[in-house]
Amino acid sequence: MNILVLNCGSSSLKFQIIETDAEKMKKGTDRELAKGLIEKVGSDEAIISIKAPGNADYKVIKPLPDHKVALHCVIDWIQMPTTKLDGISSLKDIHAIGHRTVHGTETFNSSVRITDSVIKELEANVDLAPLHNPANLKGIYAAKEVFGNDIPQVGIFDTAFHATLPKYSFLYGIPLEYYNNYKIRKYGFHGTSHRYIGIRYRQITGKSIEDTNIISLHLGNGASICAIKNGKSIDTTMGFTPLEGLMMGTRSGDIDPTIIEFLMKKEHLSIEEVMNVLNKKSGVLGISGLSNDMRDLDKAIAENNDERSKLALEMYAYKNKKFIGSYLAAMNGADALCFTAGIGENSASIRKDICRNLENLGIEIDDKLNNEMTRGKEGLISTKTSKIKVYVIPTNEEIMLAHDTYNIVSGLEILE
Repeated sequence: MNILVLNCGSSSLKFQIIETDAEKMKKGTDRELAKGLIEKVGSDEAIISIKAPGNADYKVIKPLPDHKVALHCVIDWIQMPTTKLDGISSLKDIHAIGHRTVHGTETFNSSVRITDSVIKELEANVDLAPLHNPANLKGIYAAKEVFGNDIPQVGIFDTAFHATLPKYSFLYGIPLEYYNNYKIRKYGFHGTSHRYIGIRYRQITGKSIEDTNIISLHLGNGASICAIKNGKSIDTTMGFTPLEGLMMGTRSGDIDPTIIEFLMKKEHLSIEEVMNVLNKKSGVLGISGLSNDMRDLDKAIAENNDERSKLALEMYAYKNKKFIGSYLAAMNGADALCFTAGIGENSASIRKDICRNLENLGIEIDDKLNNEMTRGKEGLISTKTSKIKVYVIPTNEEIMLAHDTYNIVSGLEILE
């Protein structure tokens, strides 16, 4: 089955075409036929970048008023005479569409086939995810308009993996009626990635889902940690929104809530302006005053011994370290830490800083193995004597989207 995977942001459209079936899923031989990114959707200078094995890289800059037109550009590229995709000669060879949908609220605790009622439910709960679900809905609307009802479409929710959080974990210490009336609670995000890490860990180690007790660290510009006990998410750092938890590239992470009121008064800011500061001007960027890219900070330290960059990295590692300790307590121990996403997969120095001085908790990094693990490599980076193993496992959310789409369209059980 050839599946078109869509991930729509407010001004972007990412896609992949993945060939998969039950046998390929079992063996891990899914094939990526094409992938692309369309940036600056809604502008006169949208950037279309597409790559596919055996094809020349395609890059065009042109006006794209909306996601529907952007999706048409993908279709036009597929149908170009010069495009050669194995097994795809026309749009009829696209068998299903999988949509990354960030927020499933409490309604969707697993992936679902998209119907009119599903769309209405997502629309009704936009206020719970105003930064994400409107963009995801744009992709769903565009795909329905372009493909009609002939092709099945599936929604895969980032929050769904965290539906197993116990009530004492997901509730906040505020009056309970706010949860009852408005569903204010921890939802967690990056669930598709954390779920993939759990599955891949089991494939590597041969463990059963019941014996999967790991801490998954998804460290990118957005970052979250997930405590996975017996294969299920029992706690995670992101909360009601992705702002909670770790210090990230531009997000503050956990702060005292009264800081918001204090800044409003001192800086004469509106609530919207303060939230913009916390979401887009804080974190590593706010502390370093330089960049949200760890590579820029490393360069500034190497060339200028930049103190603010040092401080940003020290804070980043420290806050990760604290959550590791708290989750080891919540889980009564774990078998492994698993680093993933852009920073987690590629920054040996940050992995080392996070794990430094955790020897008393049974975590020891092998410097040689750690330094070798970059650019998509997968493997063990802990010492032979480390009681808790440490892995680097590159994430693959698109494969999870494709697998869920295949299983739902085929009437099969979702792979856990």
